[in-house]
Amino acid sequence: MLTVVLAVLSFFGLVVMLRILLGPTVWDRLLGLNLIASKILVAIVILARLMDLAFLLDIALVYAVLGFLGTILMARFIEKRGGI
Repeated sequence: MLTVVLAVLSFFGLVVMLRILLGPTVWDRLLGLNLIASKILVAIVILARLMDLAFLLDIALVYAVLGFLGTILMARFIEKRGGI
């Protein structure tokens, strides 16, 4: 069951990659990057559950914090510079 969820996450990751490549605004691309980060986070948690490795949950927590900070910093940069 969890492998099916990973397959679905991979499919939606590809769909989000199209949004990143074709997004009309830089904000669409930033949202796409944030979605990719959240999908990777969910995949790490599912893999931790599948393989029964608790340390992967710690890695997922650090990845979530870094993804959040990266999104905030990129949004502030875009806001001050007016675009990339």
